Amino acid sequence: MKKKGFETYLYSAIGVAAMLVLLVVINVIAAQTKQRVDLTAERAYTLSAGTRAILAKIDTPVQIRFYCTRGGNAMPASLRNYAQRVEDLLSEYRQRAKGKIDIQKLDPQPDSDAEDSARLDGLQPQLLQNNEKVYLGLSVNMLDQKETIPFLTPARERLLEYDVSRAIARVTNPERPVIGVMSALPVAGQMIPGRMMLQQQNERPWILYSELQRDFTVRNIDLTADKIPDDVKLLLIIHPKGISEATQFAIDQFVLCGGKLVAFLDPDCVLDAQPTVGPVPAASSSSLDKLLNAWGLEFNTSLVVADLNHMGRTQQGRAPTVLALAEDALNQNDVLTAQTNAVMVMAGAFTGTPADGLKQTVLIKSSPNSQLIAPIVARGSGEEIIHKFQPSGTEYALAVRLTGKAKTAFPNGAPTPSPSPSASPTATKSEQPPALKESTNETSIVLFGDTDMIQNQVAVTQMNNLFGGHVFTPKNGNLALAEGAIEQLSGDSDLIAMRSRAITMRPFTVIREMQARAESHYQDTIRQLESSLAETQRKLNELQQTKQNGQQFILSPEQQQEISNFRKKEASIKAQLKDERRKLRADIDSLENRLKWLNIAAMPAVVAFSGVFLAIGRRQSRAAR
Repeated sequence: MKKKGFETYLYSAIGVAAMLVLLVVINVIAAQTKQRVDLTAERAYTLSAGTRAILAKIDTPVQIRFYCTRGGNAMPASLRNYAQRVEDLLSEYRQRAKGKIDIQKLDPQPDSDAEDSARLDGLQPQLLQNNEKVYLGLSVNMLDQKETIPFLTPARERLLEYDVSRAIARVTNPERPVIGVMSALPVAGQMIPGRMMLQQQNERPWILYSELQRDFTVRNIDLTADKIPDDVKLLLIIHPKGISEATQFAIDQFVLCGGKLVAFLDPDCVLDAQPTVGPVPAASSSSLDKLLNAWGLEFNTSLVVADLNHMGRTQQGRAPTVLALAEDALNQNDVLTAQTNAVMVMAGAFTGTPADGLKQTVLIKSSPNSQLIAPIVARGSGEEIIHKFQPSGTEYALAVRLTGKAKTAFPNGAPTPSPSPSASPTATKSEQPPALKESTNETSIVLFGDTDMIQNQVAVTQMNNLFGGHVFTPKNGNLALAEGAIEQLSGDSDLIAMRSRAITMRPFTVIREMQARAESHYQDTIRQLESSLAETQRKLNELQQTKQNGQQFILSPEQQQEISNFRKKEASIKAQLKDERRKLRADIDSLENRLKWLNIAAMPAVVAFSGVFLAIGRRQSRAAR
């Protein structure tokens, strides 16, 4: 009997040892193969195709210095969790780069070498309420090139992969792209006659133009040009009013050669309105009609979008054609429009279906509670527009991106030039190569249905001289949106394919639904209270009108009783609200406790019951022997 018991223990020990050896062997093999599977719902650990392509092109080692305050309890829990997600993502970069990316993790404690390094790299510490400083940022370095993300805020988690990949793309390709700017408006500033004699300043460039000059080589191109220079990588067109077919042909050939295009069109450029005899100025519209038709799109310059759901305000009051566009109007799955907002004035809509070879992505759209109206109507009273409003039920595309290969808008070749009295005397004709009929390379085109959105009066809240410089505060996300489109298309082409990452949050949806139901009930109760108040005030007015002379400052018994009844009713409703809130808190606490105990006890209970059933099964097996 003793021998049998000894054998049982021996076999058990051998089995446990074999399991441990097997576990070690499996882990060693798994570590060598480096095969990983992302099972998260939002694919949090899967890099996009654009990032993988950027990493595949790295030929010189890149170092990423990741700064994160780790010591003590200075870092809030939310930032610690986000820092861990950033670290996990950086590990994916290192894994995919196959040794071309080195990640250095630094803890910048006060007065440490790591803090000195963080300051040299341009990181910005965040000061918490307890006066503690925390660092959470990174620096990407290759040879003498450096790109820094001063602070990794959780608010930009959707754009985390894009920000890191853009920094890597910049250090691996530091050459400044050449951007051509073509416009009928004075975007680069203009010389105003008479001011030079008076020693006054001329009109300054737009803020957008000045910002672009910091990061790009900007080249002005005449609106009558018949060829886009070969070194221009991206063409920025702003309000091409009166553009000729010859210039559209030049743009057509530029796009077919793989050039990138960002265009701001407008059915009614408010800030370029033409004076007329009447009280309402004439509309100033612009389009690229020949090119849009070839791309399968239409931009109606005789209609603007009015939207009651995104209605803005002006000094005159509510304005349905001044669109204050928030997250629900901007594509949150695209890195260009995620985490931003926009204001568009008298914007036009893009309609139609993209031509074969092109893929359309709607970046900004109106709500279904919108309507197309004539510019002359849009310039009238906002209240009158609201009164006569008839929603179309259509979500109009206000900004779109086209990607792929296009066909020419001029199948018969270059149009016959016709002399124009408005042509610039400096515009020169150049010899044209054989006209292309279709794209030789993939291209990207971003179209906006408004020009006013990037003008200083709409995009910037102030411009002040400060020791000879300029200080401005953005009113909205318009400039960031325009700069983002230009930067994205002029940079590494793989950045265009980047997707917006999902935010890795696990909210208590059941609790939120309970809160929403309770809040809905509160709103009903509040509306009932307001209705009772209005009804009581109406009755008080009726009683006031029926008073006898000499009772102006004396409440009648009926009025006193009515006020007393209202106060009792108000107190009763407040008590009901308190009771509802108490019930809501109790339900939420009960649900949280159930979930807590389920998480704490469920798995141990499963293991315990499994052990009990296994023991019973073994005992029955031994008894059967």
